[in-house]
Amino acid sequence: MTLLELESVTASYGPVQVLDGVSLSVPEGGAVGILGANGAGKTTTLRAISGTVRAGGRILFDGSDIRGKRPDQVAALGIAHVPEGRGTFGALTVRENLRVGAYLRRDRKQIESDIDFLLELFPNLEERFKSNASALSGGEQQMLAVGRAFMAKPRLLLLDEASLGLAPSTAKTVYDAIAELRRESGIAMLVVEQNANLAFRLVDSATVLETGRSVLSGTSAELRGMDEIRRAYLGG
Repeated sequence: MTLLELESVTASYGPVQVLDGVSLSVPEGGAVGILGANGAGKTTTLRAISGTVRAGGRILFDGSDIRGKRPDQVAALGIAHVPEGRGTFGALTVRENLRVGAYLRRDRKQIESDIDFLLELFPNLEERFKSNASALSGGEQQMLAVGRAFMAKPRLLLLDEASLGLAPSTAKTVYDAIAELRRESGIAMLVVEQNANLAFRLVDSATVLETGRSVLSGTSAELRGMDEIRRAYLGG
């Protein structure tokens, strides 16, 4: 079953058109990557879905067009966005950040159970549970940002450049933890990532964007096997 489908999506910042016909789909429980050079429109695609940039075309979530909805309305439907730069609340503790993610929920017992689940999944956060987010390392802050988004119990997680600013070994640890979160929870993911090798650790398939258009889609195995993909995104 298709959970998210983009059909010829367009988006602009003022007079500058950034997306010019992006089409892709994410199945229920699936993980799809968005690859492309800087300026290709990857981040804007996520913003169009989450309602933070005005978009044209069709953005279908669970069969209903969500284009034009406010970000809070999109979030309430079950879409959580982890933006580039993480955006954790530095003055709040790890525990408080996680509880902020659950602010729309009323199932108190399940909230505590989900926090326990995340702490088991991200043991670094358990060690820093009472620390302010500002005192965490970059990798720990990224795990916290993902954990906070998960606390909203979304059906779809939008993940933007989770490896940005992280050392290679730290980025691998973060992606391994996110992959485990996907396996354990069954949550669907749409992943923007400059490092295609990391993305392919997590996603089943990917779409390549060039100058705001979808130019190529395929499974991770298919894309890995293409010479042009290896040269452009895999260092081969």
